[in-house]
Amino acid sequence: MEPLYKDSSVKKVIGVVSGKGGVGKSLTTALLAVAANRKGLHTGILDGDVTGPSIPQAFGLHERLLGNQEGIILPALTNLGIEVVSVNLMLEEETQPVIWRGPVVADVVKQFWGRTLWRDIDVMFVDMPPGTGEVPLTVFQSVPLDGIVVVATPQDLVGMIVEKAVNMAKMMNIPILGIVENMSYIKCPDCGKEISIFGESHIDGIAEKYQIPVLGKLPIDPKLTKACDEGLIEDVEELYLDGVIETL
Repeated sequence: MEPLYKDSSVKKVIGVVSGKGGVGKSLTTALLAVAANRKGLHTGILDGDVTGPSIPQAFGLHERLLGNQEGIILPALTNLGIEVVSVNLMLEEETQPVIWRGPVVADVVKQFWGRTLWRDIDVMFVDMPPGTGEVPLTVFQSVPLDGIVVVATPQDLVGMIVEKAVNMAKMMNIPILGIVENMSYIKCPDCGKEISIFGESHIDGIAEKYQIPVLGKLPIDPKLTKACDEGLIEDVEELYLDGVIETL
């Protein structure tokens, strides 16, 4: 495992994973972090999705990260005090693509963990790289994860990929805390009916098969999309995952 910087303190680390990209892993990470913060926990986010970092945008963070005299990274602070480290806060331009090979990306994630001054963090959420390849494997081996939350969407294909992520975690002996289903439904603004636009969910069956809980089902909510676009995720009233923090 990669050691923490000598002056850092992190009590619990939870990885947020998916078997593929585009399922809402970063949104789930942000919602969990805000929920933990509202519970009075000093919270951090390590944005391990180096080639697709979207955490800073959700929190309205745009300033460049600074370092101390030892070259240790100092996390950015959100409006409510969540500590964030992301590669997008290190680029000259936010739209600059990160065209790095796997070993370089993996090394950056290790530096985010071990070469950052994390100040008395009660719970850290790691927005993991998607998939089950080299970079996620490096994170599993380098960061002492206390457990993972798997993010999925309702489609059959995603269900199969979720099982790959679950099996990878089991092979690495990392506890699976539960599954969050994103884009589970959309609520009709007129009648309130929940419409499953991606078809019938298979998450409950997968959860039962692997004996892990379903932590929540996130709807397609325009308010969440708007909040992320405007950098105001901390201002959202309905987080949908408020009750999850106690179980983690």
